[in-house]
Amino acid sequence: MKTMETGIRSHQGELFVHPLTNPGATGICPEMLEVAEEANRAGDFNLAAEIYSSQLADLQQPDRGLCLRKADCLCRAGRISEALDSYCTAANLGKLRPEELSFLVETIARTLCEKELGIPWRLNGHGNSSSGEDGVGSDGECGEDETLDLFSCRLCKCLLHEPTTVECGHTFCKRCLENNSVKECIHCKQQLNKKDGLLNDLRLNVVLSSLLDKLFATESKARTFWIEGEVLWKKQNVSDALEKYNAAVDLVPSSGRLLCQRAELHMEMRNFSQAVQDANSLCRIKPLWTKAHYLKAMALSEAGRNDEALQEYFVCVALKPDWTKVKLEAQKVLSDVFSSVFENRDMPTPLHPLQGRVATRLIKPPALLRSLRPLTQKPGSSSQDSEFSVTKSAPVDDSSSRLSAPSPGKSEHAAGEGRTNSLASFLAALPAPPGGLKRKHSGDGPSAIFNPPSKLLRPDEESRLKTTDAVCGGRTFPAELLDSGDMECSLCMRLFYEPVATPCGHTFCLKCLERCLDHNSNCPLCKENLSEYLATRGYNKTLLMEEVLQRYLGDELAERKKIHEEEMKELSNLNQEVPIFVCTMAFPTIPCPLHVFEPRYRLMIRRSMETGTKQFGMCIADELKGFADYGCMLEVRDVKFFPDGRSVVDTIGVSRFKVLSHGQRDGYNTAKIEYLEDQKMEGEALEDLLKLHDSVYEQANNWFTSLKDNMKSQILSHFGHLPSKDPDPQGSPSGPAWYWWLLAVLPLENRAQLTILAMTSLKDRLIAIRRVLIFVTRKRPR
Repeated sequence: MKTMETGIRSHQGELFVHPLTNPGATGICPEMLEVAEEANRAGDFNLAAEIYSSQLADLQQPDRGLCLRKADCLCRAGRISEALDSYCTAANLGKLRPEELSFLVETIARTLCEKELGIPWRLNGHGNSSSGEDGVGSDGECGEDETLDLFSCRLCKCLLHEPTTVECGHTFCKRCLENNSVKECIHCKQQLNKKDGLLNDLRLNVVLSSLLDKLFATESKARTFWIEGEVLWKKQNVSDALEKYNAAVDLVPSSGRLLCQRAELHMEMRNFSQAVQDANSLCRIKPLWTKAHYLKAMALSEAGRNDEALQEYFVCVALKPDWTKVKLEAQKVLSDVFSSVFENRDMPTPLHPLQGRVATRLIKPPALLRSLRPLTQKPGSSSQDSEFSVTKSAPVDDSSSRLSAPSPGKSEHAAGEGRTNSLASFLAALPAPPGGLKRKHSGDGPSAIFNPPSKLLRPDEESRLKTTDAVCGGRTFPAELLDSGDMECSLCMRLFYEPVATPCGHTFCLKCLERCLDHNSNCPLCKENLSEYLATRGYNKTLLMEEVLQRYLGDELAERKKIHEEEMKELSNLNQEVPIFVCTMAFPTIPCPLHVFEPRYRLMIRRSMETGTKQFGMCIADELKGFADYGCMLEVRDVKFFPDGRSVVDTIGVSRFKVLSHGQRDGYNTAKIEYLEDQKMEGEALEDLLKLHDSVYEQANNWFTSLKDNMKSQILSHFGHLPSKDPDPQGSPSGPAWYWWLLAVLPLENRAQLTILAMTSLKDRLIAIRRVLIFVTRKRPR
C-alpha cells in the first residue's frame, strides 16, 4: 500500500516517521498536515494534536499513522489521558511496535521522576550522559549514586577485606588490587609500583585487618563467605556458591550489593522467583538505585510477569533517562502488553462511527488497565474498591462506563473531550500521594509503599542523622570497641603519629620507622628486608588510619600531637640544645659538603630538616670534652639520599658560636651555645682597621695570584674564587667573607684555624692572617 510519510518526531536524536496507512483517503489534507509538522517543530504540541484530531474526524475509517501522531503530540503536551486513548485506537488497528511507544514511556517516566521522585528530569542526566550509550556508570553498577563510608574499598565499594595499603598511602581490598588491572590509585592518580606488569607482592595491613575484624566482626565474616561464593561461582560451582551467598545474607541481610549478586546468581540458575524476592528486598533497601529496579524488571520479565516488569522499567527510565538500553526494554515490554490485550480479540473493526452503534464501541481493555493500575492506584484503595477496578461485564456505552474508549472516526475526538475519571487522566496528573507511590511488589501483599529518600529528609534531619552515625554512610560500631591500645606503635608504645605502613604490612610512626631504618634496613617486627622501600623513601602516611585516629581518637591524638610539637620546639631551639656534628673546621660563608652515613647523624640531619631550622653546629673533636669549645653553625642547602640510607648534605657556614655546655641526645652530641660577634671599632681605630684591611687583602690577592696553576685549580674547584673586598669590613658580625675564604684555603692546622675562629676582634684576626701570609710566602719553594 502506498504511504505518505509526514509528521515527524525525534527519537534518540533520529528522525522517526509514522506513515499514513491511507494517504489518499477523502478528508486528509496535506496542507493541514504540513501545518501540524510546523507546530511540532515549534513545540506547539496542543495545536498539532488538534489538527490531527480534526483530520481523524473527517475520515470514514481511522488512520493508524494519524492516531499515533496524535498520541505522540498529546504525550508531549502532557495530556497522557487522551494520548492513551489514541494509542489504544492505533493498537486496535495494528500491533504497536516498540519504537512507536518512545514518547509514552518517556512521558510516564518523566512524570514519575518529577512528581514522585522529586528529581529534575534534565538534571537527572537526560542528554548529558558521560558514561556511554547505555548509561551504565564506569563502576558497572548502572549509575548507582551512593556515599561510601570510611571503611569501604573504593574499587568494590564493600567493606575492606584483607586491607592492603599501597605506596601512596591509600587502602584497598587485596583481592581488588589483584583482580583488577589497576594502573593508578583511584584516589590520587599516582602510578602504582609494578614489576613485569603486575603489582608488587601485596601484603595485608596487619593493624587495619585486626581493627576491621574487631569493629565489624559479623560483616567481615559475611564478606569472607561472599568472596568465597564469588570464587566458587567463577568456577561454575553454582550450588556451593549459593550456599556461601546464603550464609553471607543471613549475617548481613541489608547488604544491597550482596543481595544484588545473589539475585544475579539466581537468575543464572533460572530461579526467577527467588531472584524476584532478592530484587524486591534490594529495591526496598536502595529505592533510588537504578540497578536494583533493572534487576527486578529482568527477573519479573523472565518469570513471565510483564505487567510488573513494566513498572520497574518505568522507574529505571525515571531514575536514569539517558539509559537507552532500558528505555528500549520498557518500550518492548509495553508493546508486548498492548499486543497481549489487542491480539486475538474477537471483535469487529468498525468502519464508521454510525455502524454498529454501541456494540462496536472500542472498549479500553481491562488487561491494559491492570498493567498500569499500580502506577496510579490511590492511597488506601484495593483491587476491589480502586478507581480503576474492572469487571468482566460486556462492553457498555459511554453514558454508563467511565472506562470506555471512543469508537473510530468523528466520535473519537468528541468522546476524548467528554470522558471522566479514565485511567489515562490519572496517568496525566500522577501526583505523589501522601504516603508515597503505591507500587505492587510480589511477596509484599497487595501493595507496598515506595518512598524516595530524597523527598523524606529535610536538611535539618540529614544533619541530625550524620551526627548520630558512628561512620558516614550508616556503618556503625559500638564506641567502646575502639581503644587507643589498638592504635599503638610497637616501637614507641604510644599512639600512632603519622602512621606509615611498610611493604610487609606493618605500621609504625613515621619518625620511629625512620630511626630504625637509620640503623638497619630490615622491618623491626618481621625482619623482612626493606632496602628497596628505604631507597624510594616512599614514606606516605596510611590515610585510612590517619582518618580513624582523627575521627574516633581525637582527644588522644591531640595529646600525642602536643607531645610531638613540644619535642619539635625543643629541638628547634638553636641556643639551648644545638645538635653538633663533630667532624671538621667550618667557617662563615664557606660551603661545607658532608657525607653522612652514621645512624646518629642521619637522625640529626633529618631532625634539623623536620624542625625547619635546617641548621646544626660543626666542631672539631676534642680528646677530653668530646668536641671543641668553638665552632660554626651550618645551614643545609640540599640533601641527596642514596638507596642504602647514606646522604650527601650540601651546607654553608652561617655564624660562629662558643660552647657553654656539652650534652647528648639520642646518640648525637648537643650543646648550649652563645653566638660570637666582632667588636665594633670607631674613630681613629676604625681608620687604622680599614688601612690594615686593605693592606692584608692586597697581600692575600698577591699570594693567590702567585700560586702555580695546578694549586689554583684545586682551590677554585673546592672553594671558588677569592671574594671581592668588602667596602664595610664591619658590616657582618663575623667580618668580611674574603677573610674566611683565605683562612679555609691556607695550609694551617685545625687548632690554629680554631684559634683564629674564636677571635672577636677583626683587627687581631687580620694581624694573625698577615703573619701566616708572610710565613707561607717565605717558605714557598722557588
